[in-house]
Amino acid sequence: MCLAVPGKVLVLEERDGTTMATVDFGGVLKEVCLQYIPDIRIGEYVMVHVGFAIQRLDERSALQTLADFDRMGILETEFGDGFAMAAQQAGIDGKDGVS
Repeated sequence: MCLAVPGKVLVLEERDGTTMATVDFGGVLKEVCLQYIPDIRIGEYVMVHVGFAIQRLDERSALQTLADFDRMGILETEFGDGFAMAAQQAGIDGKDGVS
């Protein structure tokens, strides 16, 4: 599933002429491109899709969406350990390669 996830901007920096940010997605930190929203400020919330901030979001909406996603298990699906999830989906426990 591909969806946009809200996150809080923690750090801003210029990298090769592009504004980048470290964004907190409910405890998971990711690097995000701010090319579409270059005037964002630290502490603001953004909706992020495939590594790009695509929309500014108010804090209340962002936190509610994160709570809903967490309750539905979407955050683990989007940000969890991909290898562990692949093993689980394949019926392998990941420790010794067998279920």
